Amino acid sequence: MSAVVVGVAVVFVFVCGANDGGALLSLGIRHRGASGVLVLVVLALAVAVGPAVFGLGVAETFTSKLVEGQLSFLVGTVVAIGLVLAFTWRGIPTSITLALLGAIAGAAVGLGSSPDWARLGFVLALGAAAPFVGMALAFLFGQVVRRMPINRVARWTSATQLLAFAGQSLAYAANDGQKMFAVVATTAAVAGHPVALGGEVLLVLAIAGVFTLGAAVSLRRVGQGATATLLRMRPGHVISAEVAASVAVFGTAGLGVPVSMTQATTGGLVGAALNDGPRSIRWQYTAPLAIAWAVTLPAGLVGGLLIGLVVNGVTP
Repeated sequence: MSAVVVGVAVVFVFVCGANDGGALLSLGIRHRGASGVLVLVVLALAVAVGPAVFGLGVAETFTSKLVEGQLSFLVGTVVAIGLVLAFTWRGIPTSITLALLGAIAGAAVGLGSSPDWARLGFVLALGAAAPFVGMALAFLFGQVVRRMPINRVARWTSATQLLAFAGQSLAYAANDGQKMFAVVATTAAVAGHPVALGGEVLLVLAIAGVFTLGAAVSLRRVGQGATATLLRMRPGHVISAEVAASVAVFGTAGLGVPVSMTQATTGGLVGAALNDGPRSIRWQYTAPLAIAWAVTLPAGLVGGLLIGLVVNGVTP
């Protein structure tokens, strides 16, 4: 049983790398002067130092403020893994955060308890706003970037985008990425080996390593997926989107509210491209992303509910 529970944690972290990390890297390697290896290292370091620098407030929201009981969280995690794998395989980065929120809420109901619906609603409301905040900020940042020599001078492009990517990676570690630590802490407790993630250096490094492996493995598939086809990206688009998404996601970390970096970044790309006019965006390619986001939460809720009912029926 312990091996199965640990396996769930490892697979979840890998899937986070494949979905979230692949989407982040697909932007980080565009219009860059640095090597892909450097970009990968920056992302891995951000994930590794996240708990020490930012704490685990968002992780605690997942583990103790939305649902009661470790079993609800564990069942929800398994359901979320299945959902996200289905989307990632098709090259569509969806929100693992939405999948996990819906699945743990459904699992809690199926297991006979009640999630904190008010807090869940608040979290979902902020999460829904994130793409639009990212879009607005990226449009404003794009106005500034258009007046800089960033699209003409290589050294400006390379240095600025690397800084923007580093900021985005840290924002992910401060907020959206903490779901990995929540899952690891819960599964470790279920397995009978509770851990203090803030002080377990080797464990944190292991999480960063598995996440990075997932990001590297899925980079090609996600990088050629729906997000990449939204527009013909220029350096200014990428930098504006990365900075805007970082601000949107950082802004909710202090509230302990998980917000999807994938959604915020996609909104940022659209907002940045609007500086070139609405026709610069291939709106037909927004459909797979919108459908994925719309389906993920209710699918997670239903899946968690059904599996929760099954588990509740077989548990003495």
